[in-house]
Amino acid sequence: MKPATQATIIILAALLIRLLFAAAMGLGIDESYMVSAAHTYQLSYFDHPPISWFMELTIQRLTGLHSPFIVRLPFVLLFAGTGALMYGLTNRLFGARAAVWAVAALNISPVFAIAFGTWVLPDGPLDFFLVAAAWALARAVGVARPDHDAEPEPEFWPLAGLLAGLAMDSKYNAVLNLLGALAFLIFDARGRHALASAGPWVACLIALVVFSPVLIWNALNHWASFGYQGARATGFGIHPLRPFIVWLGEAVFIAPWIFVPMIALLIGGFRRHAERRARFLSWLAVIPIVLFSAIAFWSSRKILFHWAAPGYLMLFPALGDWASRATERARRRLAIVVWATAAVLTASVIFIGAELNFGIVPGFNRLFGLGHSPELQVIDWRSFRTALIRRGDLAKPDMAVAALRWFDAGKIAYALGPDVPVTVFEGDKHEFGITTPPQSLIGDDILIAAMPGDEADIMKRYAPRFRTITVAKPIDITHHGRVLLRIPMLLGHDLQSWPTPEG
Repeated sequence: MKPATQATIIILAALLIRLLFAAAMGLGIDESYMVSAAHTYQLSYFDHPPISWFMELTIQRLTGLHSPFIVRLPFVLLFAGTGALMYGLTNRLFGARAAVWAVAALNISPVFAIAFGTWVLPDGPLDFFLVAAAWALARAVGVARPDHDAEPEPEFWPLAGLLAGLAMDSKYNAVLNLLGALAFLIFDARGRHALASAGPWVACLIALVVFSPVLIWNALNHWASFGYQGARATGFGIHPLRPFIVWLGEAVFIAPWIFVPMIALLIGGFRRHAERRARFLSWLAVIPIVLFSAIAFWSSRKILFHWAAPGYLMLFPALGDWASRATERARRRLAIVVWATAAVLTASVIFIGAELNFGIVPGFNRLFGLGHSPELQVIDWRSFRTALIRRGDLAKPDMAVAALRWFDAGKIAYALGPDVPVTVFEGDKHEFGITTPPQSLIGDDILIAAMPGDEADIMKRYAPRFRTITVAKPIDITHHGRVLLRIPMLLGHDLQSWPTPEG
């Protein structure tokens, strides 16, 4: 069987499994928030640049639906495209056999295959455009395997710039990979020659133009998005053990048997006599991998393990080459690992889907001693809307809903749909603070989801803001007839005032 056929079968099989997974579970916290917090096309958004928001908005406009399967569909299909691009990039650098291994590894790495390949997250389009940009850059600077035409192709610089701009329009940390690309050009002899030509600078200009709507949006919104993302590196304090915790978490997310050889390949790409194509990938990968570990060392802020994933993404071609050059015996063992991992991921997908749809393990949360069922995060809170319909609240004019936390607001807003205004009263309001700030609801009656905290204390805090405020009947979030969460509710009549952000 030809390598291209093998890769196609892998991509299509993984696509089928992800389609089933997309249909089997409700939207997660971040997904619910993304789908519900904004309903119009904007130059950019609070958390991330616009492409992932545009993808879910467009599929909703085209279909008139916003079920989990529908809003996830563009992301699932796009990841199949990422697999095809990974094959093309790896084939150029290391050959077709290596490309099959790279595609297989990409589709069994949990964070890529499940999270980025299925969910409504900015990482899906980020991965697609990063791999595409790496391929175009390799063409522009002539990085290829020895038996391949390795002459620079300057006509690919504009495409590289376009794709780099689209990567930054997907997620801000794309800039870290692009800084790695610049470092490669500086330290590579042929790269320095390219820098003396117009090509790279044309690419930079195109990338800046493509990214300019995000800059304009931030300038018009007090640099809110840049400030929010930049604050993740603040909170100085020395934490010598936290980088090791980050590396452990990244290893679990990527899969340890993928993570360990990747780190060795990353380091090997900087050896004195490393091949140019290995240096190319290591430079593209190194900055996000090292930076977030360094931030974990000096910052007290939480570091999420998937933030460095764009760096590891660039190492799949090198991993494919390493696997393809192994001995026959070692390749057989690697094939067993690939098949076993694929089987475990598939079984996990089937179990999760069965548990969520049929409740096959009664008291699942109690098995792990969890205070709240993990199902709360991956089911849609439809019972919230059902309760309001039964009470007649949704039929009342000028009725809105408020939560005290943005992620609760996301779950509630997705359940209620776009016709009911939802806002956030406390903490960081995220996109809700822009689309539905509390001060935009002056004069409205507002149902308040009074959690977390003491209901009486919450009522006391907000009583001065309303003409009157009363205790409303609590709402149960249910699944398969079981109450997973009881939400205390308050009803504020006629919102009178709201302090300005400065106040």
